[in-house]
Amino acid sequence: MKYFSLVLLFIFSFSSCDKDNRTNNNPYLPNYSFDIVINMNLPQYATLLYPSNGVYINTAGAGIRGLIVFNAGSGNYLAYDAACPNQSLTDCSTMTISGINAVCACDNANYSMFTGLAAGKQYPMKTYRVQMIDATSFRVFN
Repeated sequence: MKYFSLVLLFIFSFSSCDKDNRTNNNPYLPNYSFDIVINMNLPQYATLLYPSNGVYINTAGAGIRGLIVFNAGSGNYLAYDAACPNQSLTDCSTMTISGINAVCACDNANYSMFTGLAAGKQYPMKTYRVQMIDATSFRVFN
């Protein structure tokens, strides 16, 4: 019995934590694959060198409605889709940056760029993976 419990515990511990297995439970936002490199030496991304600054990136093929990339401090960069997570894709469903928040024009919801959450909303901002390449560039991908 002790052996069986140990084997069962071993199986559950390895099958329950898959870091790269991301599911999209949001019915409003589809999943698209992309891979872009952000070089903060370029003028359009230079503000990302400083904490609490965000940049909207509207590069073709990057996310659904573009990306919102945010420097959360201590070398932590966060990347979100610019599509409003609680709205169908319409003319007003591209978020804009307002300080440390992303604002959805459809319902004026303010999403914290530190957490991706908005008070009273069901879905958080869609996050993407960020991988540092060197001190001034990183990769955003899905």
